[in-house]
Amino acid sequence: MSVDLHNHTILCNHAEGSIDEYVQKAIDEKIKYFGFADHAPMNFDTKYRMNFNQMQEYENSILDVREKYKKEISILLAYEVDFLAGYMDERILSAKVDYLIGSVHFIGEWGFDNPEFIGEYKHKDINKIWQEYFDAIKALAKSNLFEIVGHIDLIKVFNFLPTKEIKVLAKDAIKEIKKANMVVELNAAGYRKPIKQPYPGKEIMELLCEYDIPITFSSDAHKPEQIGYMKEEIVKYAKEYGYKKCAIFSKKEREMINF
Repeated sequence: MSVDLHNHTILCNHAEGSIDEYVQKAIDEKIKYFGFADHAPMNFDTKYRMNFNQMQEYENSILDVREKYKKEISILLAYEVDFLAGYMDERILSAKVDYLIGSVHFIGEWGFDNPEFIGEYKHKDINKIWQEYFDAIKALAKSNLFEIVGHIDLIKVFNFLPTKEIKVLAKDAIKEIKKANMVVELNAAGYRKPIKQPYPGKEIMELLCEYDIPITFSSDAHKPEQIGYMKEEIVKYAKEYGYKKCAIFSKKEREMINF
């Protein structure tokens, strides 16, 4: 895996390690394009993200390591933005970054991937929440605000799976992603979660192939040692579905490179 576009910093308040430690680990893993896409500030769920006053600190820190390590690695600057109606902020959407990752972490105001709120699943109709999740992904794509869809089937994180076919639940969202000309990340963080598989799983991968949707790669690291985790496996996984190229970005312009 020579491309890794989704990684965090301590400013999100639930990550560990210095920015230099992340970059050094990426260099050790022979990653050529390494993206910081920390959780963007918003006026909701504030304890798990930087605040608006820290945006400049974050951006300057990433630009500093970009310059410092420019002979060894290409560092990209981004944000991971929660797609949540009423909370997306123009300061983020207009930021001078290389790309924005749009992610869904909330159904309504329920943080479904947060272990603190896992008990809510027993009160839910699993098929209904999976459909609500993919409806949110569809709306995310229709917004045309982002370059990358983050961990596209995150709803499976705790291994609560629907009885309906995943392809049926997700297909409209995939069609909208295609219309929006977006990229979907292959995110290795799922290997570290109870589901024990990458995002996306095989059903979504089959849909991505069917609709010829481009991919990129990410560790979604929240500590340096997570960078490059299962990188050989996730590259092999992509190749099994016929992928040979992945996306990188500069100032929101996409380039497809061989991996």
